Amino acid sequence: MQDANGHGASSLKGKVALVTGASRGIGRAIAIELARRGAAVAINFRADTVQADVVAKEIQELGGECLLAQGDVSKKEDAHRIVQEVLDKWQRLDILVNNAGITRDKSMRKMTEDDWTEVISVNLNGTFFCTSAAVPAMMKQQFGRIINIASVVGQAGAFGQANYSASKGGIIAFTKTLALELARHNITANAIAPGYTSTEMVAAIPEDVAAKIKAKIPLGRFAEPEEVAKAAVFLAADGDYITGQELNVNGGVYM
Repeated sequence: MQDANGHGASSLKGKVALVTGASRGIGRAIAIELARRGAAVAINFRADTVQADVVAKEIQELGGECLLAQGDVSKKEDAHRIVQEVLDKWQRLDILVNNAGITRDKSMRKMTEDDWTEVISVNLNGTFFCTSAAVPAMMKQQFGRIINIASVVGQAGAFGQANYSASKGGIIAFTKTLALELARHNITANAIAPGYTSTEMVAAIPEDVAAKIKAKIPLGRFAEPEEVAKAAVFLAADGDYITGQELNVNGGVYM
């Protein structure tokens, strides 16, 4: 089933989305998939203007509308300004994808306070700052879809990732409380917990280590960013009665 504009039955035409950390990896794939389904998309990025421009060009080639929203989500002022830029352009915000994330991997014995604080600031605080900025607009329009990108590491832990696992576990718990508080405003909140996904972050894993990880994944491979993106778009377009959930896209590595 398609509408007159060629969009599918669960089209996102007329909806506005903001994706944080959208210049690469999973965020990039989500931004493009949302645009493919008809949403206008704000592409947030911290520093890489070149990559962000590439994503914007891809969206424009799909016939989509987009906005480049530069800023560091770990800073409250930036997060609030980014959301305001979206509202100034489109007068609404329907879908917020909190995807921006970093790693600073070290064993607990070697982890510094900076390693800890930087990861928590971007991954967890950034999710809070963007959400707190977006919620008033969503409440006003009585509609919102909040999708937080967590991780299998937030569920199962991982050696050398105390900071990252704490941030992602925090996102999962934060999502459940959001779902409880916002349901009466027709706002859903869900987390996606990807397993190992073929992004620059995972590409940095040495080949022999990557082979050992794949051997533990029942499907025997890493995810493609587009596979995580499809899960996000499902929640945005078709997940009207789904809230407070973790959607695991991990090849069966954690059940």
